[in-house]
Amino acid sequence: MTEQRPPMPPFTRETAIQKVRGAEDGWNSRDPAKVALAYTADSVWRNRDIFLKGRAEIVDFLHMKWEKEQQYRLIKELWAFSGNRIAVRFAYESRDMAGRWWRSYGNENWEFDANGLMAWRHASINDRLIGASDRLFHWPQGSRPDDHPGLSDLGL
Repeated sequence: MTEQRPPMPPFTRETAIQKVRGAEDGWNSRDPAKVALAYTADSVWRNRDIFLKGRAEIVDFLHMKWEKEQQYRLIKELWAFSGNRIAVRFAYESRDMAGRWWRSYGNENWEFDANGLMAWRHASINDRLIGASDRLFHWPQGSRPDDHPGLSDLGL
């Protein structure tokens, strides 16, 4: 049986937004196995200076990531789309093992196969140390509530 992950390309504005929110919700679950299912079995990633290929490497990477980036909360926002490609901007907040808070900002370029699985992911990310009082992402662990402001609403 062929794996499918709706919505499938070519994307409309509405389906691109659905895809972005689905990705955000998946990453906010902090469940590496669940997140990896959104990618092709041989998906290729560039995440900062790390290059990955395939779901097993994605799962291993995400386990390590979320061990270091505790209390992770992510917001993604559609930037552009065309055909089977989507560009997003994002920000996430996390606490490191020393108790310091960080806000990480970035952009991702995604390319999907015909079944709606992400085949390519290129992420550029910058980190900024913030004080606990500067945090903006306060919802309980898991999906961002629908009434929580997005990046543009927060001025990010």
